Amino acid sequence: MRHILSLLLVAVAAAFALSSCIDDDITTSPSARLSFSRDTVSFDTVFTGQGTPTARLLVFNRGKKAVSISSIAVKGGDAHFQINVDGQSGTSFSNVEIRGEDSIYVFVECLLPETAQKEPYLMEDELEFVTNGNRQSVLLEAYGQNVKRLKGLKVSSDMTLTADLPYVISDSMVVEKGATLTVEPGAKLLFHDKASLTVNGTLKARGDASHKIDMRGDRLDNVLPDASYDIMAGQWKGVRIGAESFGNEMAYVNMRSTVEGLVLDSCGNLADRKLLLENSWLHNSQGNAFTSAYTRTEAYGCVFSEAADNVVSLTGGSHIFSQCTFSNYYLFSGRFEPILGLYHIGGEDEDSPVDPAVNPYMQARFENCIVYGMTADINRPSLDATDVYLYNVLLKSEGENDEHFVDCLWDQDPLFYTEREKYIFNYRLRPDSPAINAGNPQYLNALNLYDMDGQRRGAAGNPTLGAYVYIPQDEEQE
Repeated sequence: MRHILSLLLVAVAAAFALSSCIDDDITTSPSARLSFSRDTVSFDTVFTGQGTPTARLLVFNRGKKAVSISSIAVKGGDAHFQINVDGQSGTSFSNVEIRGEDSIYVFVECLLPETAQKEPYLMEDELEFVTNGNRQSVLLEAYGQNVKRLKGLKVSSDMTLTADLPYVISDSMVVEKGATLTVEPGAKLLFHDKASLTVNGTLKARGDASHKIDMRGDRLDNVLPDASYDIMAGQWKGVRIGAESFGNEMAYVNMRSTVEGLVLDSCGNLADRKLLLENSWLHNSQGNAFTSAYTRTEAYGCVFSEAADNVVSLTGGSHIFSQCTFSNYYLFSGRFEPILGLYHIGGEDEDSPVDPAVNPYMQARFENCIVYGMTADINRPSLDATDVYLYNVLLKSEGENDEHFVDCLWDQDPLFYTEREKYIFNYRLRPDSPAINAGNPQYLNALNLYDMDGQRRGAAGNPTLGAYVYIPQDEEQE
């Protein structure tokens, strides 16, 4: 019994000591001040007429006594910035208590009205806190961007997408047979979740070195404090070019963050070119970044990177890849397929069920390219008895040159500036890269003479392998 009474006395004493540490008295001292988790609540680019994701602000009372915040209010008083305190939304609140050494959350959202401005504009306000006569403020800021919204659009006659305002594609956009969709240099196509572009007619998306075309998801905020939503794959479905679509062109296009990347549907017609791809970057896909089946395609000066499956998957068809970089440092998978997936190519390893009399085996050339990343480079250990050739290509694999691998660099690190753990995906080359000046000038032509930065290849010797001209820091040309 004595033991039980002792325990009760200890428990009562502990409870009294604990309660004495918590002072629920509300201080009225004018020296009481709040602390904040940040001094600015900033929204990057906000589409006008559309609400933003919610930003969070922590408000701390560092003192031992409770405080009563007599006023929390958006100073401007308008409805552009909305706040939420204790589950209630509005622009102002009064008599909000914070216990000693405690904190509360304030949630902030933004809705900007549409204007006539074409360039992003800055909207600012202040979130003001008044405590015992002390006024403290947190800056609220957002960059508003007016946009054109497209929903369920079927392009049945020739149409041009201009660069004056970004386009937000809400769901599907279909270019019907006989129609041409032209995308001007500098245009931005921002696709909502599950949205896609299907081309059954013709696509002419041609930017230039100073005005690239953006095809990406419509989330422009950050997924992490120091990382934008650009690192997130699967934000929109991708682009599919139909079986009967030919003569498509994409130049200086930055296409990323898709579910399935750019897909060329099987056509079995190699007399007509399906796609000409120049100085473009296709990256960050939950499937392949680029898929082509039984088509005739050509790619010059392009980067293909970051995919959960093959970065580039080719089945049969006729292909030329010149001055291209193929790499994979995808963030969201621990297992990867080889960077280049070559299927239905013939040779001793061929096990394709497709009759080569109906769809002939692949013809392909890779010239002055780089194939290197976290995973294997090519899915086929041998190209013997095929019509696939690699000329002056840097490869991750160990191997030897033969009639299908001509003047290749084996087991070499190209020394990209890419740093996966820092979310940096930059496929330009460091000064000690073995790819510098390792190309063959005979593979240069009008389509690959300049890279996507506008730099000329081979201006001071042999061209560098891959998509980018190497520029030393103290020089302007290779």
